[in-house]
Amino acid sequence: MAEADSFDPGVLDRLKQLQDKYAAMGQDLTSYLDGLLHADFPTYWDYIKLDTLLSLQQPVTPFPDEQIFVMYHQITELYFKLSLLEIEQIHAETDIDAATFLERVNRVNRYFENLVRSFDIMVHGLDHEQFLKFRMSLLPSSGFQSVQYRLIEIACTSLDRLVHRELRDEQADYTFDQVDSLFDVLYWRRGASELASGEPTLTLKQFEKKYREHIVQFGEERYYTNLRRKWLSLDPEHQTKELKDALRTLDELVNVHWPLSHYRSAVRHLQKDPIDIAATGGTNWQQYLPPRFQTLLFFPELWTEQEQAEWGKSWVMAHFAHK
Repeated sequence: MAEADSFDPGVLDRLKQLQDKYAAMGQDLTSYLDGLLHADFPTYWDYIKLDTLLSLQQPVTPFPDEQIFVMYHQITELYFKLSLLEIEQIHAETDIDAATFLERVNRVNRYFENLVRSFDIMVHGLDHEQFLKFRMSLLPSSGFQSVQYRLIEIACTSLDRLVHRELRDEQADYTFDQVDSLFDVLYWRRGASELASGEPTLTLKQFEKKYREHIVQFGEERYYTNLRRKWLSLDPEHQTKELKDALRTLDELVNVHWPLSHYRSAVRHLQKDPIDIAATGGTNWQQYLPPRFQTLLFFPELWTEQEQAEWGKSWVMAHFAHK
């Protein structure tokens, strides 16, 4: 058996640190070392729960491309979770500096850049005929029901920016006590109205039954610390051009490029002359997805009046003008 003085000094130092750590908690280091001695080496597949992950694709029809549809939406939700993780860390820092703010916003931007680029999977990576068949087995579920996307919106800006367009000016000075009531006039609720009657769809009813309380609570938690308020509360010298540009990029990615990627997919799969095919949840995608109808901006202070008036126009020109 090796003598103590034959150990690398670094090993002995770490053992001493571990002993101090466990002693401070009233624990015996030897017991923990015994556990380490008998524990097996971790594997990649166990660490990321690979077998479980690959078992989560449960299509409801025999069409092969439905698995693509399921997996892509699961990937999307994981990217949303990554984005919320970054925004949560911005929220948690009471005196965040510009450099840290910038780093975390840039991370969110990279996640959404990947999402936007990857959406061609939904445009060109699904067999059109298979999609039109298996989609009918998904009723009334819809990507509209992604609660994480709603939380990203609420974490990024104040709720007055997310209500119906015509109500934003009058709600600009809303108070903490009004968060609950503002839920009923959030912009996306019109996107889940019946095309003919204007009544809430089953999609919306299901979503609100499951998530309304959680969304309202989240809105209250982010009342003082959403990204817009964080930006506005920075000292002028910390409102750097780099951070401003990153927030503008975030605005465009979430509120222009992402919804218009969906619109592009809807046009390919659901638009049919002379009528349009309804989305699986009955959502009014023709009026809900194009940014020009919603004019959603998380950070209106960072955009000129002309830029706001032409919100989303450059993307549409780039992708549809040639058609």
